[in-house]
Amino acid sequence: MVKLTSQLIENARQYINVCRDRELVLRAYKIPIIENLGVTHDQFDTIDFTDNDLRRIENFPALRRVKTLFFSNNRISYLDSSVAESLPNLKTLILTNNVFEELGDLEPLALFPKLEYLSLLGNPVTHKPSYRLFVIFMVPQVRVLDYKRVRASERIAADAAFKGKTAAELKEQIMKSVPPVDAPKVLNGQELRSADEIRSIKEAINRAGTIEEVNRLKAALEAGVLPEVAMEVDEDASLA
Repeated sequence: MVKLTSQLIENARQYINVCRDRELVLRAYKIPIIENLGVTHDQFDTIDFTDNDLRRIENFPALRRVKTLFFSNNRISYLDSSVAESLPNLKTLILTNNVFEELGDLEPLALFPKLEYLSLLGNPVTHKPSYRLFVIFMVPQVRVLDYKRVRASERIAADAAFKGKTAAELKEQIMKSVPPVDAPKVLNGQELRSADEIRSIKEAINRAGTIEEVNRLKAALEAGVLPEVAMEVDEDASLA
């Protein structure tokens, strides 16, 4: 694996692509973590991370110029919600051949206001029932999904299927990842501390009243820990 250093970025290939965009090519370095992108000084429209070893999309500085990101052929399963704030003009996001598994993992896509072209082909999540309609509902401005143009009839169907149910849908997906109380106390390869903690997870998810709360609990689950802050949810809140 190669660390994404300032020197690597400065020495990487840079060119004007066929779309007349300035592109930074960081392909096939087997980079494990995104870092040091501040040294680009926001001079690129496109950054290509294809064929690396990334597992998370995070740690982006403010890059208002970036319109296109290529992440094909990595091992990505997590998109940090803060990335949308750092990349407010992102229009094209290619995530082909990664490992997103649950519909809830795609929730942060809703935060990109200009995202129009999206590919998740080759991810396990694409086999989930209603996957395409869910993404269309979460990203209503998307024009092309998995290299197929979004039709007006699909937008209508997506609204009918998910309007007012987004938090509930995410909650349902997360509940499926929580083991029964009497199951082996292992989650994502890490031991949980007790059966009581499993009950606490389920109770906290049931009480969660917002997408943000559910996402926080999900992050705790994925980390295999139960930070107290993750359990601090409004007991009076209810999912729509």
